[in-house]
Amino acid sequence: MKLSFEEWEPIYKLILEDMHFDRIYDENSALLLSKMLETRARKKIPDIVKIEFLQKAINGKDVLVCGKAPCLKDDIKKKIDIKKYVVIAADGATSVMVNMGITPDIIVTDLDGNMDDEAKASERGAIMVVHAHGDNIDALGQELPRLKRVIGTTQSKPLDNVYNFGGFTDGDRCVFLAKEMGAKSITLIGFDFKDMNVTPLKKKKLIWAERLIDMIIGEGDFQ
Repeated sequence: MKLSFEEWEPIYKLILEDMHFDRIYDENSALLLSKMLETRARKKIPDIVKIEFLQKAINGKDVLVCGKAPCLKDDIKKKIDIKKYVVIAADGATSVMVNMGITPDIIVTDLDGNMDDEAKASERGAIMVVHAHGDNIDALGQELPRLKRVIGTTQSKPLDNVYNFGGFTDGDRCVFLAKEMGAKSITLIGFDFKDMNVTPLKKKKLIWAERLIDMIIGEGDFQ
């Protein structure tokens, strides 16, 4: 299942209503990211990732999506031959992986993880899928210049150089991205949708993440 923005937008509106978020801030953040990427392109900084490059990295391949739940380290040690996969890390999962000597192929980030670790992974070749939303406008200005091989995303209306593949949290956006880019299979590790050791806001986000992942990988309907 792939979603056009017209199909995603009603879901996005439900999320905004449930989370009490204002869409205008998402749109302002996406516009800022777009302008920053335009400036890079104009200066001929050779690290803007084209959509075709990202698709080539994923299309037809087995993808491992790594969430940042506390179980991630054990999941990697016990369950996975990581070399068999294209590895997509959800933001904070990057630190766990870098500390284990693993550089993800792709990092999906809204810039609230350990950015020293993410910048390190970027230097080592990770593709950085940088997400703009209403809470990270300041982080875009501070952190984007540190990153290489960047492609921009938004959860609101897409722009010419800022894409919307669907999804809301870092974890489920990894899954939407893999699906959109034509992954052969998608395996999840490091996810705990029932984690009780999180804030009430995070619990709501985990509920949405589970619903969205169930929807996009065909295990559930969105109602």
